[in-house]
Amino acid sequence: MKTKTLFVCQNCGAQSPRWLGKCSSCDSWNSLVEEAMSTGSASGQSRGNVFKEAPILLTDISIDGEKRFLTDVHELDRVLGGGIVPGSVILVGGDPGIGKSTLSLQMACHLSEKGLKILYVSGEESVKQTRLRSQRLGMKENSSLYIVNQIELNTILEYVEKMRPDLVIIDSIQVLYHPEISSSPGSVSQVRECASVLTQMAKSQRVALVIIGHVTKEGMIAGPRVLEHIVDTVLYFEGERYSTYRILRAIKNRFGSTNEIGVFEMTATGLSEVHNPSEMFLAERPENSSGSVVVPIVEGTRPFLVEIQGLVSRSSFGMVRQKAQGFDTNRLALLIAVLEKRLKLNLQDKDVFLNVVGGVKVMDPACDLAVVMAIASALLDKPMDYQTVVLGEVGLSSEVRSVSQIGIRINEAEKMGFKRCVLPANNLNAGIDLKKKTIKMVPVKTVQETLELIT
Repeated sequence: MKTKTLFVCQNCGAQSPRWLGKCSSCDSWNSLVEEAMSTGSASGQSRGNVFKEAPILLTDISIDGEKRFLTDVHELDRVLGGGIVPGSVILVGGDPGIGKSTLSLQMACHLSEKGLKILYVSGEESVKQTRLRSQRLGMKENSSLYIVNQIELNTILEYVEKMRPDLVIIDSIQVLYHPEISSSPGSVSQVRECASVLTQMAKSQRVALVIIGHVTKEGMIAGPRVLEHIVDTVLYFEGERYSTYRILRAIKNRFGSTNEIGVFEMTATGLSEVHNPSEMFLAERPENSSGSVVVPIVEGTRPFLVEIQGLVSRSSFGMVRQKAQGFDTNRLALLIAVLEKRLKLNLQDKDVFLNVVGGVKVMDPACDLAVVMAIASALLDKPMDYQTVVLGEVGLSSEVRSVSQIGIRINEAEKMGFKRCVLPANNLNAGIDLKKKTIKMVPVKTVQETLELIT
């Protein structure tokens, strides 16, 4: 078997025959590491002999009995689209200490209580440490949850072949190593090969697989991007590490919606589900405070209310700052430009700060009008009505455009006790029965009309 040496970028997986200070693909510095590559690797030969089935007609494939595994963690089941599909591969990523291992162990314990055979491969903790963690979480003792401390890939495959479990949890993929690859664990080659072999094992043996992955400082899964392409589902934990709330978001899901989120609260006994996110996000909302606006957003099929906080102050330096937490910074700059150009608000020498309370990352365009009103309220130091919610997409001409799923947004605001809703005028023709609503509708066509509500 011939071997050759290549330099592989540890961020994107690009290869180069010689060392480069800067990767030509992702422009990262000092990320190329020398690795030995075999031209006829045994791992490649083994992968080619996994599937031996002949092609079959789509109409002849039977899907009877393909039932999902319900984890009894309802927020997780919602994000997965109704449970775990047998033979699927799920990748869970997030910052250190945010709750990846905790959620995986809770899920394993719940499934084992139903009689499913679970194999938890812990490469970062000993079996005693894992047992202590399960006791701290208050998990019930059962006889179908197996724990092993192992990082060698072939040994893990032997365990799976011998035990035939229903679910395998790998914690984490960055510590596994393939003995036929000379690079160290965590390198691009090791992560790619280990994930590929494990995925093919899951598909061929109909074993559900959960892989925990570390993230880089940019918040992306460490290792090659191919890792996210070969798995079926990618879940990301959002939220501040030192905050009590966690958001689980599906970035990719072949068996469900990619817009669903799950909301959890970190407690002394693990991750606790939050069934009413609107009440949680608005629990500490200040009354009669400028720069505070509430907007109903929709993630997948779930509507909930979040508070948008804006702060505008005079810049003390030569260059102004525009910072956003939980909102796209580029979108914020665009909305500030609309306020300056179309509404003649003086923001050119002001620092603008925006915060979405609760650690949620908002991508719903219906938040545009709420962001604009939060900034205008902070600039003018005039509070928005405490019982009012605001929603709508803002165009470059300061027009307020209609948003989708207006009915469930208004229902959520009405359920939380709000008395008035500022919404795009075109949404009033969306089939809303105003006679059955206790909330007052205030249609607007432009940002100027909305601004008059606080001036």
